[in-house]
Amino acid sequence: MAKVVFMGTPDFSVPTLKALIQHHDVLGVVTQPDRPAGRGGQVRMSPIKEVALKHDIPVFQPEKLRKADAIAELKQWQPDVYVVAAFGQILLQEVLDIPTYGSINVHASVLPRWRGAAPIHAAIRAGDIETGVTIMKMDAGVDTGPMLSIGIVQIMPDETGQSLHDKLSELGGNLLIQTLPGYISGAIQPQEQPEIGVTYAPQIKKEEGHINWTQSAVNIERLVRAFTPWPGTFTRWDGKQLKIHTGKYGQGVAEPGHVVEHVGQVAIGTGKGLFYPLELQLEGKKRVDITDFLRGYPDFIGAELT
Repeated sequence: MAKVVFMGTPDFSVPTLKALIQHHDVLGVVTQPDRPAGRGGQVRMSPIKEVALKHDIPVFQPEKLRKADAIAELKQWQPDVYVVAAFGQILLQEVLDIPTYGSINVHASVLPRWRGAAPIHAAIRAGDIETGVTIMKMDAGVDTGPMLSIGIVQIMPDETGQSLHDKLSELGGNLLIQTLPGYISGAIQPQEQPEIGVTYAPQIKKEEGHINWTQSAVNIERLVRAFTPWPGTFTRWDGKQLKIHTGKYGQGVAEPGHVVEHVGQVAIGTGKGLFYPLELQLEGKKRVDITDFLRGYPDFIGAELT
C-alpha cells in the first residue's frame, strides 16, 4: 500500500481519487481554491474537495504551488508518490521530485497524441476513432514525461464530450490502480514517448463554440458533439444567440449559413454538405427539438445565420 498525495480538481479526477482511497493510503489532497460558479456566482468547492472531506482526508488549496510556503507544506506529508489527474496548475520539477518515487499523471489521451489541457475535445473534433488514457511519470514539460501504461477506448459515431469524458474518467481510475503497484516495485519501467505523432490540445475558449458555417458539415457536427455540454456551440440569428445542441450532417448544397428545407428536413448550408439541426435554443428561451422550434419560428426557413 503506497502513501499517496493526490492532486486534482474537476469531476474527471473523482474516480481516480476514489480508487486510491480504496487501495492505498491517501495522506492528503491538493486541489484548486474554492471558486464562484454558476449563474448565482456562489463559491463552490471542487468535486475532489467534496470527496476528500467525506473521507476525512486533509485538503490543501494553494493559489499557486510555485510559492516557497506552499512547497514547504507539501514536503510535510512525505509521500511515496504524487498522483495527478486534471489538477489545473503546472508543477515545478522541485515539486514533482518531492515524493520518493516522483509524480505520475492520469492523462486523457494516448500520448504523444493530444498533449495539453483539452484532449477529449480535440479527439472528437479531429474525428479520431479511438483514444484512451496514459499513465505517465511527470516531468516539467507539458505531458512530455515517460509512459507507464496505456488504456484504449473506441470513440463512437455519436460520442459527445460528456460521454467520452465519463469513459476516460473511469478508465483512468482503473488503469492507475493496475499500474501503481508495478511502478512502485520497479516491475513497470517508464518508457519514453514516441517522437512521431505529437499533437497538442490547448485550453478551450468559450468563443470557439461560435460555428463557422464555411467549415464542412462533418466538422461542424464534430464540433457540436465535442463541445457538449461545455462550452456549447452557437450561431447568431437576427441579432440573437442561437445555441445548437445536437445535429447531424448530410449531403446537399446551400450557401453557408443559409437555412433551407431539404427532403422534408431543416438544413443549414455549410462549406461542404448540409448540417441538420435537431435541438436548438434561442437566447432567453428553452431548449427544444427542431419541430417545436419551427412551430414557434416558422420564418426560420430562409434565415441567414452568422
